[in-house]
Amino acid sequence: MTTAETIREIKQELHANMNGVASAYMRERGLGYHVNFGIELPRLREIASQFQPDRGVAQALWQENVRESKILATLLMPTESFTPDICDTWVRQIPNAEVAQMAVMNLFARLPYARAKAFEWMASSEPTLRLCGFLLIARLHIQGMELSPSEMNEFTGQADASLPTADTHLRKAVQNALIHITGDLPH
Repeated sequence: MTTAETIREIKQELHANMNGVASAYMRERGLGYHVNFGIELPRLREIASQFQPDRGVAQALWQENVRESKILATLLMPTESFTPDICDTWVRQIPNAEVAQMAVMNLFARLPYARAKAFEWMASSEPTLRLCGFLLIARLHIQGMELSPSEMNEFTGQADASLPTADTHLRKAVQNALIHITGDLPH
């Protein structure tokens, strides 16, 4: 099946599973997408499981300003072909906190270079990158990653520096990472 045929099948699945009530609720809460089908995450995972991971399909889905397409892209991108350069491009194209969370959970946390990206992004001046950095470090810790003493110092330093100016989503991500990694919030 070609990339275009796969995309066409995925779009048919999205249309068939549309939830107008959920879509309207998300729109009212400020999640602005060109198109939002309101499909719940478990159903999106079921849809993704019907297709083989494919870089071309994932790239095509990522380019659409459609909530479900972006989330499906994170589920269908094979990690072995998701280079650091592509990763840097995608992270800068993340439109909101929901997609950041999905990208971290579904894709970024499975990358062999995830640890390095987490620290790089936490130190960034770009809010979306910082958000992804803290989400990623917490996810990696949940998956069993331990921090060295120097990494712990860098992490807590970045957390302390980020909290005073953080928006709501970044603040929650930093606090969540602190709780998971240190077991405590800063005083």
